[in-house]
Amino acid sequence: MSDTLYTGIATSTGDGRAGGQARTSDGLLDVTLAIPKEMGGPGGATNPEQLFAAGWASCFHSALKAVAAQRKTPVTDSAVIAEVQVHPTPEGGFTLSAALHAELSGIEQEAADQLVEAAHAICPYSNATRGNIPVTVDATVA
Repeated sequence: MSDTLYTGIATSTGDGRAGGQARTSDGLLDVTLAIPKEMGGPGGATNPEQLFAAGWASCFHSALKAVAAQRKTPVTDSAVIAEVQVHPTPEGGFTLSAALHAELSGIEQEAADQLVEAAHAICPYSNATRGNIPVTVDATVA
């Protein structure tokens, strides 16, 4: 692997997603976790899928902005929504799938579609999951 640019470090303690804590090494993120009600838990706290979705949405949004700047495509407003779904496997485990929705304004639909595809090609989260889980990406122009 090439030179490391940054290492994010987080530690999970307690009972993991079932009421445990997750904290980054710098203390800027310090959350209690809970199993969502939809999965039979109490809810009321964040969960790993929400954290993954937040990280991916933010990273993908940055990739989208970078590609737009490289291509000199002015985007007047944008947002990225990441949906991370949990699915049971036949073996009794779990797997994930994801959908990334980009909302853009100030450009045509074809340009938005091209930006989203290019962002998906360079985003580290997209590259890490490519071929491992089903992922869809789309763009909506407002």
